[in-house]
Amino acid sequence: MSLRDGLGKKPDGDSTAMMHDTVLTETLESGIQIIRVSRPNALNALNIKTLESLKLALGEAAIDSLVRVVILTGDGEKAFIAGADISEMKEMSVNEAIRFSQLGHEVTKLLELMSKPTIAAVNGYALGGGTEMALACDFILANDRAVFGLPEVSLGVIPGFGGTIRLARLVGWGKAKEMIFSGRKISAAEALQVGLVNHVYPSTDFMAEVLTLAKKIAQNSGPAIAKTKSLMNEFAESVGLNTKLDAEAQCFGRLFETPDQREGMAAFVEKRLPTFTDA
Repeated sequence: MSLRDGLGKKPDGDSTAMMHDTVLTETLESGIQIIRVSRPNALNALNIKTLESLKLALGEAAIDSLVRVVILTGDGEKAFIAGADISEMKEMSVNEAIRFSQLGHEVTKLLELMSKPTIAAVNGYALGGGTEMALACDFILANDRAVFGLPEVSLGVIPGFGGTIRLARLVGWGKAKEMIFSGRKISAAEALQVGLVNHVYPSTDFMAEVLTLAKKIAQNSGPAIAKTKSLMNEFAESVGLNTKLDAEAQCFGRLFETPDQREGMAAFVEKRLPTFTDA
């Protein structure tokens, strides 16, 4: 069943589907909720409206007693989430950029801290904010066409949705710095090699494989998984998560008063290489 065909009704008695603007949700009888970012014409890029819709959908999932596992994925066959919407970002003021980063943090904290297990099902491009959304989930599953990367420095800014923190947790500080400093994109195969993703599946079988694992998790004790998740998240922190994210948002926003940010994002929109001044 297509989510788009089943919005607002209960198809075939086995799932319910709803829409939050640019976000589609479907809850299966097994207790698995699929949350799908749906801006396929923009490769599911994150603008303010989409982030607010994601925040609403995830907030509802977090308190819904029928939801046992959450899967985050992208609509269409090309992209999970191709990044933040640069056309919307490029004219932001410092304060607007800080708020944009903070909104991204609100969404990623819901993915990371809700008591339900969250799975990123990366079905294509996951760049910038897309990689950051995936990193906030409990683990990442990818199809063989997936591409990851944090290319923000090529735009004159930094990762602003938690990437400076969460990437290093998974792949180590050295690899995380290499990826962020270079802005290099990596394939699903390399992501598996460095520990960024748990499994890579063929595109033709991808969602079936994701659902198989999600169903195994959904069959287990919800309270036991919730307690385990809480303890493991707590053990991962040497400095409070909020302190780290606040610092990231401030750094992200302050870069919006630099010539390099203006040049980097203009070059992206104009489809040319940027010329940075380092001023």
